[in-house]
Amino acid sequence: MCCVILAAGSSKRMGEEKVLVKLDQESLISWISKRLVKLGLDIVIVTKKEIFDLVKMHVYPNKVILNESPELGRTGSIKVGINYLDHLYKKNYRLIIAPVDRPGFSDDTILTLASLHETSCPEKNNIGGHPIILSTSDVDIVRNSPPSASLRDLVISKRFEVEDKNLHLNLDTKRDLDKFRKIYVSL
Repeated sequence: MCCVILAAGSSKRMGEEKVLVKLDQESLISWISKRLVKLGLDIVIVTKKEIFDLVKMHVYPNKVILNESPELGRTGSIKVGINYLDHLYKKNYRLIIAPVDRPGFSDDTILTLASLHETSCPEKNNIGGHPIILSTSDVDIVRNSPPSASLRDLVISKRFEVEDKNLHLNLDTKRDLDKFRKIYVSL
């Protein structure tokens, strides 16, 4: 199962590169990539040039791809990942998309996503969350869309209820990060 980890955001509200923030002895990107690989996902990390070398160092031997225009948004980063994966899988695969700043999902949620063939995302309390899986046909829609298009406008996600109490955690500020540091080992 293919997975693109989105790690090219601006981190303006955090005040530092959130993908590189420390969680005890390792960075956020290292922790999340190890976690997803352990669950059997074939990951590729999409990041920006300012931190490309550092991200590569933190996730070695996993593949890191450069998004040369991260200002165009998340769909642009997804398209960069799809372009790389197309060379490996001949354009016929489902894809899990995991934003690095939305790490509150459980292992069970990832395993459920990997079993689904329709575009789907977890939800808790009637609010959708991350990660998301794209069906083969929706990967094609994203592949052929403008990089600035909103994923929400391109595909319709079926939702499934999860018990992940931290599903909606969004690491945008130092306060969010402090909260996450207290609970991440339980994920």
